[in-house]
Amino acid sequence: MTTGGGGFSAAGLRRLREVLARHVDSGKIPGLVALVARGEETHVEAIGTMRHDGGAPMSRDTIFRMASTSKPVTVAAAMALLDDCRLRLDDPVDPWLPELADRRVLQRPDGPLEDTVPARRPITVRDLLTSTFGLGTDFELLHAPIRAATFERTDYSVASGPAPEPDEWMRRLGELPLSYQPGQRWQYDLANEVLGVLVSRVTGRPLETFLRERVLDPLGMKDTAFHVPAGKIDRLPPLYGPDPRTGEFLVWDEAAGGRSSRPPAFQGAGGGLVSTVDDYFRMLLDHGMHGTERILSRPAVELMTTNRLTPEQQAARTAMYRNIAHLAAGQGQHGGWGFGMAVRTGRGDYAPPGQFGWDGGTGTTAYADPAGRVTGILLTQVGMSTPDSARLIHDFWTTLYQATA
Repeated sequence: MTTGGGGFSAAGLRRLREVLARHVDSGKIPGLVALVARGEETHVEAIGTMRHDGGAPMSRDTIFRMASTSKPVTVAAAMALLDDCRLRLDDPVDPWLPELADRRVLQRPDGPLEDTVPARRPITVRDLLTSTFGLGTDFELLHAPIRAATFERTDYSVASGPAPEPDEWMRRLGELPLSYQPGQRWQYDLANEVLGVLVSRVTGRPLETFLRERVLDPLGMKDTAFHVPAGKIDRLPPLYGPDPRTGEFLVWDEAAGGRSSRPPAFQGAGGGLVSTVDDYFRMLLDHGMHGTERILSRPAVELMTTNRLTPEQQAARTAMYRNIAHLAAGQGQHGGWGFGMAVRTGRGDYAPPGQFGWDGGTGTTAYADPAGRVTGILLTQVGMSTPDSARLIHDFWTTLYQATA
């Protein structure tokens, strides 16, 4: 389906569909939904089926587990609190998150958990927003004691079962030392989960309640939530994690009766949302506006979508992702990071500097390019256990930028 005109070449859109269809025809991706927009033109492709063995076709209103593509949405809730002056960037988080007060920090990031020194300063709101609070996924520490301890206490993936309620989750996190001093190094993911708890405690309400009031409902994101209700469950595909050795489709999460079919005890701000291409497009398109009403201030949006890392943090992040580029088809090579999303600071592929957004481990990607007026969203439910989803995402962006007229 195409609306509007003047944004893409007809030949480019045909080529985009051909490339997407080729990935589905390969048998590696059961189905996908893609939305691309430039200026006033919007084009949607729904290709393949919801299950790897056939069944219902993918459609424009198919609901997807967004994984880490949730981050830009949930960070918007924290930005609303900054706009309201209920949070300040450089305030310590101790009053709301006492579990993180009086931190100890490892002498060496890869050293024993008992060998610590006091943190030089408290963890701040800014540290959580920039993913520099001192803990998180770090591909250079995968075999360090802190990685195993963090995984044991805080990782609740499809393989390890659901997370406990937020207070217990924070208690477990508070048992750990930091691997780096607050504000020292960018590390992935964990900061966003903590940020969700912070929003809930500051507002005195569940994260989803505040997020719905300030972001989802004003933007008309009616299918975005932390679970899929029974009346919509037929629109949710299974989540697959192909076997890394054989490529066999393994079901990580079924739709009916699966983890996304019921409200979670822990509303994971780092990757717990479900959504649709149209819902997510509303968020990227409006950049803080809904009609004439402003959801987030312009400075708040600019803070989110421009690089917030120091040159040293940026270099470490780029180096960390470069070591796994062969598994992720170049994802993570953006240079910069804003609040909850990547921000391109240089031209490393077909996308230009200034593009912002992020990818998800369930095979999702969503970015906006303000200068080029280009938005792209591609959603699958094939996890990153093999490179197939990452290669599809790479080819999506390569062909999308070729299609700009």
